[in-house]
Amino acid sequence: GQAEGAVLSLDEPLSFWGAFEPRTGVIIDVHHPQRGACVKDRILLMTETRGSGSAPGAIAEAIRLGTAPRAIILAEADINLAIGAEVAAVLYGRHCLLACVTHDELARLRGSERLRIAADGAITAC
Repeated sequence: GQAEGAVLSLDEPLSFWGAFEPRTGVIIDVHHPQRGACVKDRILLMTETRGSGSAPGAIAEAIRLGTAPRAIILAEADINLAIGAEVAAVLYGRHCLLACVTHDELARLRGSERLRIAADGAITAC
């Protein structure tokens, strides 16, 4: 897939079950440094997620509602997000691109205000 948007770089992992409100796209975890930030239409950067087996349902619902990020770029792959994104693609025909990069690449991308992900997987600042 392809995606482009403003970057939201998270300082800590985020759980998509309980720390994120799928109806609004807002981070609601009172302990998260970016509490109150909205992920909708952003390119979300984070090292990893804080796991839960319920995350696929939450991210799929956000994708369905149009409140999910345009893309999520991680340094540590997350099967729960992949399942949720695939469920949303199959059931609703809606997409949230997922990408996994090295820790060094993630650190480089964090300095960008806006990113573009091409169909071939290339990630560039724009």
